[in-house]
Amino acid sequence: MSDLLWPGDHRAGDLFTDAAVIAAMVRVEHAWLTALTTQGLADITVPDDLAALITPDDHPALAVAAESGGNPLIPLLKLLRSRLRGRNTAAAGWLHKGLTSQDVVDTALVLCLRDAVTRIRTDLRAQIGTLARLAGEHRETRMAGRTLTQHAIPITFGLKAAGWLTGVLDAREQLAAAAALPIQVGGAAGSLAAPTAVAGDPGRARALVAVTAEHLGLPLREPWHTSRAPLTRVADAFVTCTDAWGRIANDVLVGSRPEVHELIEGGAEGKGGSSAMPNKQNPVHAVLIKRAALAGPPFAALVHAGAAAAVDERPDGGWHVEWATLRTLARRTVVAGAQTAELLAGLRVDTGRMLATLHDARPDIDAEQQSISPGAPPDQPYLGATDEIIDAVLARAKETPWKLH
Repeated sequence: MSDLLWPGDHRAGDLFTDAAVIAAMVRVEHAWLTALTTQGLADITVPDDLAALITPDDHPALAVAAESGGNPLIPLLKLLRSRLRGRNTAAAGWLHKGLTSQDVVDTALVLCLRDAVTRIRTDLRAQIGTLARLAGEHRETRMAGRTLTQHAIPITFGLKAAGWLTGVLDAREQLAAAAALPIQVGGAAGSLAAPTAVAGDPGRARALVAVTAEHLGLPLREPWHTSRAPLTRVADAFVTCTDAWGRIANDVLVGSRPEVHELIEGGAEGKGGSSAMPNKQNPVHAVLIKRAALAGPPFAALVHAGAAAAVDERPDGGWHVEWATLRTLARRTVVAGAQTAELLAGLRVDTGRMLATLHDARPDIDAEQQSISPGAPPDQPYLGATDEIIDAVLARAKETPWKLH
C-alpha cells in the first residue's frame, strides 16, 4: 500500500491494508473454529490453511461486494464457505456459527490496531533514548528561551530537550494505557445469545469467548459493541503521540530558519531538496511530522463522533465510520513516529549559534533576573531548577509503564 499524496506512507508497510484487515478477519474466524473444537462443541478438523483460501486476487472483488451488505465480512464468509465446502464440508458448516459480523470486524480492527501500536512503541523507545541523550549532553548548553515568539529568559538546550522528552513520555504512557485492546464478541445484540445457543449454557459460552481471546492473544472483556471506549482511547493515544512529535517539529522548523540556525535537520544526501532552488535543504521530516500533527485530531474526533452516535444494539453508521478512520489515523501515526525517530537521530545542534544569539539578546534577556536579583552577573544566567528538572525527566524516561498482551 502506498499513498502518493501522503509522502512517507510506505513506512507503514502492510499495516492496516486491505490484505491485513482480511487476514485479521480470517484469524478471528479461525480462532473461533479452534475454540469450538477444543471446547468439544464441534467435531471437526480445523483447516490450518484457512487464510490461504483467500488470495490477493480476491481483494478487489471483496471490496466491491462489501457494499451490498454494508461490511466486508459478509462477502468474505461467502467466499470462504464456497472454498471450504469442496474440501472440508464440516468446517464450512461451523464457520462463523455463534458469531455476528460486528464481532469479527471489531476484533479484526483490534488486531490491526495492536500491530500499529507495536510499531509506534518501537519508535517511541528510540525517540526516548535519543532525547535522553540530548538532554544529558546539553544540560550546560545555554541558549535564549523564547515565549510568544520573542526572547524571554536564558535556558539550556538540555531543558528544551527535556521538554520534548516530557511530551514523548506522556504519549508513551497514554499509548501503554490504551494498548490492551480487548476481544469483542457479543453476538447479534451483545447478549451472547448465539454463542450460548451453540455452547448450551451461558458459562460455556463465556468460556468459548475466553478461549478465542487466548488464541488471539487479546484481553477478555464483556461485549463492548456499543461502548466504544477501547477505540476512542487508542485514537486519543495516537493523537497524543502526534501532538508530542508536532511540538518537536515546530521547534526544529523555527530553529532551522537561516536567521536562527540553531538546529539543523540531518539525513540522507539530497533529502529536503527543492525542485527549483538547488541552494535549499528543507527540513522535510519536520514539515511532514507537523502535517501529521495537524491532521490527526479530526480523525480522533470522528472516532468519538462514531461512539457518540451509537444507538440500539448496533450503530447505524457510527460503527461504520470507525473503520477507514482508524486505519488512516493508525498508518499516519506510524509514519510520523518513524519520521520523528529519524529526525531526532540526525538532528544537529549548533551550540555556537545558540550562545551567539544569547549574547546578542543581552542585556534585555536578563531583565527578569535583574529585577529579582539586581547586580547578578550576566555571564551566570539564572537557570532556576534546570538540573533538577532534567534529572527528574531522565529518571522518568527509565520507567517501564508498558504491558502488552
